[in-house]
Amino acid sequence: MRKKRDIRPSPEDYSYERLREEREYGLYWYSWLWNILRPVLVFLCVAVIVVGILTMGWRYIDSRFVAPMEPDNTAPISFEVKSGSSLTRVANNLEAAGLVRNRSVFRYYADFLGFGQKIQSGTYQLNKSMSMREIAERLTMGDGTPLVRNITIIEGWTVENIAAYLARENVIADPQRFLSLCRDGAQFSQYYYVADVLSSANASDRLYALEGYLAPNTYEIYTNATDEEIIKKLLSQTEAMFREAWHDRADELGMSMDQVITLASMIEKEAKKGDFARVSAVFHNRLKKGMTLGSDVTVKYVTGTTRMSLTDSDLAVSSPYNTYQHKGLPLGPICNPSAAAVEAALYPDEEYVRQEFLYFCSKDPDTGELYFSRTLEEHEAAVKIYAPLWQAYDQKTGAK
Repeated sequence: MRKKRDIRPSPEDYSYERLREEREYGLYWYSWLWNILRPVLVFLCVAVIVVGILTMGWRYIDSRFVAPMEPDNTAPISFEVKSGSSLTRVANNLEAAGLVRNRSVFRYYADFLGFGQKIQSGTYQLNKSMSMREIAERLTMGDGTPLVRNITIIEGWTVENIAAYLARENVIADPQRFLSLCRDGAQFSQYYYVADVLSSANASDRLYALEGYLAPNTYEIYTNATDEEIIKKLLSQTEAMFREAWHDRADELGMSMDQVITLASMIEKEAKKGDFARVSAVFHNRLKKGMTLGSDVTVKYVTGTTRMSLTDSDLAVSSPYNTYQHKGLPLGPICNPSAAAVEAALYPDEEYVRQEFLYFCSKDPDTGELYFSRTLEEHEAAVKIYAPLWQAYDQKTGAK
């Protein structure tokens, strides 16, 4: 048998040219591809490792802090949220009842998703298979009373308006007690402006010591808040509203904070916001000239009438609030004014001040548009024109 010929090259057969060809076209042709694939493979390996670590970390966190306590245990557990309980107290009780793994995690979770302020008091049937979200949602959909609620105090409301509103909304049980607290004001003398009112010469003659200082705004209060707590919240807003720059401006005008609030309360009741500064200018001009302010709204505060057309007997009512009978500002505020009205009291319309406008009257009762005059003759002519509109408005609205 013939022996096969060995065709493999011997080491002596390799020349430089042949080695170059081997590298270019032979065993080493894929080296460029490896240079591309290697970083991709390294990235994929790192990604797999990172995902694995994150997965293990999440499983650890989930098992320790997030997951339901016992996914297969649906036995009902009675859980009570008492009225006035904070989110922290609810979270603590959930952990104590074995319904969540960690109270702090539940508290932050519920607060982040906006459930914290919606939790309602009541007794709930929960179980250990429920997730944190299911528990949080259940606690906001119960039959109980919400832990908090909103109240809205409207600009221009009097203390009596506020008491009636709070009673109507079942926020307070006894409006007379609320009014008594506002009439006396002694429990709130820690507020410097209330202390100033109480120390004034005619403090006992005011209808309500706190009139003017229950700042209009929308407030979030606890459902079990006391009358005192509600009043303090409103008083604190007045302190925040009447900023330092306004105190400086009041000093420039030679006015106390109480005088500014009193003037603002008249502006609030006399005009719409667009006319606040012009009405303020009229009042400032009359005060400078030593005239009576002659403001219908101060008489209405005493008599309780809602008519636009006041009678001679209305205007003759004997009261330190009656600015037809007494020069200067009334005894105290006649409502609780807005921040815009307070600002107008401090910054009257400069042009109307310069031109010495002294009178105004209602031009359109439906829109609140006012007519301003410089002289008494011009004012009386305007009243003659517009008075029939006031009477028609009173008849239409049934004002008394």
